[in-house]
Amino acid sequence: MEYPLDFKQYSDALTRNKLLGLKCGNCSAIRCPPKMTCQECGGLELAIVELSGMGEIKTFTHTFVAPQGRECEAPYILVLVELEEGPWISGNLIGISPDRVNMELIGRKVELGHKVFSGDCYSSGPAARPLFCFKE
Repeated sequence: MEYPLDFKQYSDALTRNKLLGLKCGNCSAIRCPPKMTCQECGGLELAIVELSGMGEIKTFTHTFVAPQGRECEAPYILVLVELEEGPWISGNLIGISPDRVNMELIGRKVELGHKVFSGDCYSSGPAARPLFCFKE
């Protein structure tokens, strides 16, 4: 099976602030981050789509203990965002101090950015990950 969007392509696109996902040819569901099969119908007919990166915060958590090798980044806020196109995706939230975050964060509009994280003992090297900032 040929996979239309691998992690390297996804990460490389993020470094250009482009968010790629996969759209199912069977049911039209959009998945991001990309998966091997459609999570709705199990379909394999997946096509690459570029997503807007705009969305709304649905929930969040404070992270006080960062993954090994990134301890200097804690504390930070991790948000779960519903994108305008439908998929939900997580990423770090920037532009607000973790000690100022409260439930008013839910429902705020955000837009995509990215950060390249260095590799750690669990990864194959540096990779871009989504992050979000408040939409002006």
